Amino acid sequence: MSKREDYETRTEALLQPIAAAMGVEIYDVEYVKEGSDYYLRAYIDKTQGVSIVDCENVSRALSDALDREDFIPDAYILEVSSPGLGRALKKDRHLAYSIGQEVEIRLYKPLEGVKEFSGALKSFDGDSIVITEETGDRVFARNDIAVIRLALDF
Repeated sequence: MSKREDYETRTEALLQPIAAAMGVEIYDVEYVKEGSDYYLRAYIDKTQGVSIVDCENVSRALSDALDREDFIPDAYILEVSSPGLGRALKKDRHLAYSIGQEVEIRLYKPLEGVKEFSGALKSFDGDSIVITEETGDRVFARNDIAVIRLALDF
């Protein structure tokens, strides 16, 4: 397990009882370096939407728990937020919850000269993701997908 994965796993374990007590669910946890700064991001969600108060309360409780455990030696910035409307679908549970919804897929390399596709998420398994486009179903190898996110429809 990489340092990043270890930090994310341990943070999610600390966050689980906090999220349960505050009536939110954990959408994702990520530890990333951007420029010279490290960020520990916790994304929370709930059916009726996440408020700034939810983020603030979870952030304070998580910050206290992280200070007690002190397993990340690097200086980092803690952020707690909603995953947003155009949320990335990183985990199988995100995909399962999004079946039937419009998604956008961006590939690492062009397929038939195109890198971006959109359609309704039809199904997925460990190796592939299927979307329904206007012309029919299209299958993508999961390894070819750089990002899949919910489509924003304005």
